[in-house]
Amino acid sequence: MANMKNAKKAIKVIERKRVENNEYEASMKTAIKNVERAIKDGDKEKATKALETATKRIDKALKAGVTTKNFSARNKSRLTKKVNAM
Repeated sequence: MANMKNAKKAIKVIERKRVENNEYEASMKTAIKNVERAIKDGDKEKATKALETATKRIDKALKAGVTTKNFSARNKSRLTKKVNAM
């Protein structure tokens, strides 16, 4: 257990950031799954809307530092290709 005041504060900050990062990652993964479900169902309009949402969530996760630049670019590219191929 931390004894110093700055170490105790660091623990609080780390916990807040962990929760925030989990929210970014979870919403991003859910958005990606929604796109894949729409593609599987064959609904192009729904897939296009879900792709917009997924792209936004992926960008937010990137900006927050949850994902890397290449991970974000790769996922956006793959999803876009799948939707365009419908």
